[in-house]
Amino acid sequence: MKRIFDVILALALAPVAVVACALVALPIALEARASPLFFQTRLGLRERPFRLLKLRTMHAATPNLPSHGVGANSILFTGRLLRRLKIDELPQVWNVLNGTMSFVGPRPGLPNQTDLTEARREHNVFALVPGITGVAQIRRIDMSTPQLLAEIDKTYGHAWSIKRDLRILWATASGAGSGDAAKSPGR
Repeated sequence: MKRIFDVILALALAPVAVVACALVALPIALEARASPLFFQTRLGLRERPFRLLKLRTMHAATPNLPSHGVGANSILFTGRLLRRLKIDELPQVWNVLNGTMSFVGPRPGLPNQTDLTEARREHNVFALVPGITGVAQIRRIDMSTPQLLAEIDKTYGHAWSIKRDLRILWATASGAGSGDAAKSPGR
């Protein structure tokens, strides 16, 4: 049932996502001097690596680290707005359509986040399909606290329902979890 929900919602949102990404592609390309879209390897269901499609919100030379591992000065001017409005997540509708992600689930981590990977193994989080947003995101828990994140991520698998997913999606769209984990200098 969850997969059917994801596919129907992804098909409904795909035209909006394509138009929104097309509108922001030129400003991103001009500022970053790089492709506005790129793929990043993440760990998904059963710890399998997959390619997550993203809009570029950081300079092309930024190291492949989680947001809390880079400085806020790595974020493009256009990237700040895209992150605040969550437009940067729209290309991941493609990942939902191809089955590597769901709309709601644990945010997939990078392979080099060993503490997070270990915590998620311990809490069996890799048994869940990763999501564009999730319980931890609306509670403003980011990947800088891997053990807490894994504990919260685990709770999502306990009682799935369309109603719960819709509540999490609504909370995300209406501003919950809007904080950015990239740190400003001196923070």
